[in-house]
Amino acid sequence: MKLITFKKNSTVCAGAITDEGIVDLTGDFQSVKRIIAGGHETIKKIPPIIDKCTKFIDPSAVKLLAPIPDPSKLLALAGNYSEHITEVGLTLGLSDSPHATTRPFLMPPTVVIGHNEEIPWPAYSEQIDYEIELAVVIGKEAKCINPQKAKECIAGYTIVNDVSARSVTFAKGRKKRPWDEFYDWLNGKWADGFLPMGPFLLTADEVENVQNLQMTLKVNGEIRQNANTSGMIFNVYEIVSFLSHLMTLVPGDVIATGTPAGVAMATGNFLKSDDKIECTIEKLGTLTNTLGRKPKEFYEPLSQ
Repeated sequence: MKLITFKKNSTVCAGAITDEGIVDLTGDFQSVKRIIAGGHETIKKIPPIIDKCTKFIDPSAVKLLAPIPDPSKLLALAGNYSEHITEVGLTLGLSDSPHATTRPFLMPPTVVIGHNEEIPWPAYSEQIDYEIELAVVIGKEAKCINPQKAKECIAGYTIVNDVSARSVTFAKGRKKRPWDEFYDWLNGKWADGFLPMGPFLLTADEVENVQNLQMTLKVNGEIRQNANTSGMIFNVYEIVSFLSHLMTLVPGDVIATGTPAGVAMATGNFLKSDDKIECTIEKLGTLTNTLGRKPKEFYEPLSQ
């Protein structure tokens, strides 16, 4: 089932995409987060509603938002594909031993935008990168669970583009200190609109093998990343298990599972204003966004 969050006029609604159009589920369930929090029993109630629907909404008449526009938590992994570690990770201090290198990090909810929205170019970075990633959406509370139990806690999957600022202008003129490089890299993940998500959430029951999904990212039609989720160092269930030992996972949490090789940091071919970025993952559709205009002036607090 393809669940979406969309805006009709000024109202934020929950719905399901079908071949006939969008079925509005707002009156029954209020939000996608409310649907997935209800678990499998709630999700099973939706097909009969779709079957009885006689009034479908034209997708072109609404604005798609991120399927989870207000995630409870946003977590992501740095270095979960070996080839990506090889191309850039070693310069960031990651190990060439795959199982000793992956790191989780948190992002603020203000990074989330939806399909076809413009990614704002932040005033603190001159180099903007892209990263296609499979995202896991949690549907059931998870605390210290093993990988075998993790599957029960996953509501579904969607696509995210973990956009990254690869340079930070606020560091100009600053005395170097331990960990500065890491924190500058982390700050480069936090800009408004830096985690496009969508176009829909596909419920987990429709993904037969999450570790065998083809992933492709294009910039202005040119393939930049082309990989398969089978290349993950830690699989989806291991990731959920690990994070559940660090913190309690709750319905509406979103986990980005890492990006494969092909990012601009490795080639120097960074994004430019008005570039069109298309992220496609098998079964999950295509997430499309454009990068906004480059600022005329950058934030350099130490330059004066």
